[in-house]
Amino acid sequence: MPHQTLVRPEDMISPGTDFPKVRACLFDMDGLLIDTEDIYTFCNNVILQQYGRPCLPWNVKAQLQGRPGPESAEIFHAWAQLPISREDFSVKQAALQRINFPTTQPLPGVAGLLANLTASGTHLALATSSHAINFKLKTAHLQPLFSYFPEANRVLGDDKRIPKGRGKPAPDIYLIALKTINDDLKAKGEKEITPAECLVFEDSVPGVEAGRRAGMRVIWCPHPELLKIYRGREAEVLAGITGMQKDDDEVENALDQSGAKGRVIGRPGSLGDGWAELLLTLKGFPYERYGIMV
Repeated sequence: MPHQTLVRPEDMISPGTDFPKVRACLFDMDGLLIDTEDIYTFCNNVILQQYGRPCLPWNVKAQLQGRPGPESAEIFHAWAQLPISREDFSVKQAALQRINFPTTQPLPGVAGLLANLTASGTHLALATSSHAINFKLKTAHLQPLFSYFPEANRVLGDDKRIPKGRGKPAPDIYLIALKTINDDLKAKGEKEITPAECLVFEDSVPGVEAGRRAGMRVIWCPHPELLKIYRGREAEVLAGITGMQKDDDEVENALDQSGAKGRVIGRPGSLGDGWAELLLTLKGFPYERYGIMV
């Protein structure tokens, strides 16, 4: 279902006013830029119903969103308990996706947002858990939209620069996306962008946590059904403290100072710290709040 509800003040947790100007915007894709989350649900439900299983509920789907494919598959199959092998399921799922992914459409406000950010001189990068094959199926017919993201600034789920086991909610994909921008700026002799000067756009809970752990500010624009699941816990999601990412000693030892308001890359935020905001739609985005002049 498209994000068509208007933003209301009571539905937003607004950021503070003493942040640096946003110089880069880093975007998730599925369910944020394009309507693929509903397509994923449709394809899965077709197979589930073939074997007399219930449709995928949102409390389970919420755990699948934003994660790398193998991890999502583990969660899905543990719940689904289908009487077929995972290989057979994957074949059926891929066949349905090949038919339906090329029908994807941008979600409300996306085209205007990307156009305005580009015109303002804001740097853009894409950070999606989708692998290259599915990315092509979903976007080949939407080239005008995805042309806002330079090829060098696209980080996909099967990118070899992402360490094994470090997909969302780990911060790596967003830090790599920022590096693609900074590599270009450095080559031009221009000032590099810090994590605190980045704004991450996400629809999933693991994705919000990934952005927060990257030391970046975050816009959470969830599917209406996902928001129902987390109603009353919005502040936890915005802080990145829903427990999606399990820290270990290796991660803790590798934490690096971001140099921005005491935030530490690798760690989530805290309740009400102003680093994240909930929006119900990307239409009418508040550019000035983030120092972006359009």
